[in-house]
Amino acid sequence: MEWQQLLGFYQVARLGSFTKAAAATFRSQSALSQQVRALETELDCLLLERLGHRLRLTPAGEKLREFSRTLLAGYETLKEELHELKGTDQGTLRLAAAFTTLYRLLPDVLLAYRRQYPQVDLTLLDRSQAAVLDLVKSGEVDFGLALESLVPKELAARRWQPLVPVLLTPRDHPLAASKRLSLRQIVRYPLILPPRDPGYPWRLVLDERFRTLGLSPRIVMESANVELSALYVEMGLGVSFATLAQARPRPGRPLAFLPLPGYFKPGHLALVRRRDLVLRGYKQAFINLLFGDKIVP
Repeated sequence: MEWQQLLGFYQVARLGSFTKAAAATFRSQSALSQQVRALETELDCLLLERLGHRLRLTPAGEKLREFSRTLLAGYETLKEELHELKGTDQGTLRLAAAFTTLYRLLPDVLLAYRRQYPQVDLTLLDRSQAAVLDLVKSGEVDFGLALESLVPKELAARRWQPLVPVLLTPRDHPLAASKRLSLRQIVRYPLILPPRDPGYPWRLVLDERFRTLGLSPRIVMESANVELSALYVEMGLGVSFATLAQARPRPGRPLAFLPLPGYFKPGHLALVRRRDLVLRGYKQAFINLLFGDKIVP
């Protein structure tokens, strides 16, 4: 059993595709196929099954995937420990979050972090809420930023930013003059909403409220990107629901941010990680910066 064989198999198992794994490992599909066959021959068992165009791990393949993940994670930990012995803050830090979180809430933190830890290889992944949690669970990223309400119990979460629901309208929109908004008022206008997806729980809450009240909203656009929604609100296409922490007003931006008391429970973004993640000095320092704690030297 060779290191490259395990690495290749793990990427195939993780991505469910020889094509994607070949791109991730900079190898040809035929080379990866040969590596997997060599492992199957050595271990005398089938690791992957083809179901049409899909791959499925056998029970033996599941066990080898977990073994490979543990081994690769141990290798990364070993490198970090060796760097610590040499007194250098060197290693990798991988973070996944939704686009708007990366765009709106993290630039200052990341800039400060890069200045303090220039030798750390920083990787950022723009992913959906569900994908962020999957990446954290699999150990492919160190940290994720996701809705606290979606975090499974097996992951550790630390509450970070409050999310206050608001309605986005142009500043000169008739709703902007209302002292207290109701859904009956709002549905008189075209709506820009996030997709119907568990990763956007407020959309599911809205749909249920609309059904309960017998309302028939006219949805002119669905977008998972708050920035894109805000742009089309500015253009007058419709009004949109958002959260204030992510859709922070910019000076001079022609948007109104109208509170929606009572319609949604305020939520939070949380920093998410595996409970078995070893917090080396430079990883703990990122947490300290994110939460405004005293910086670990």
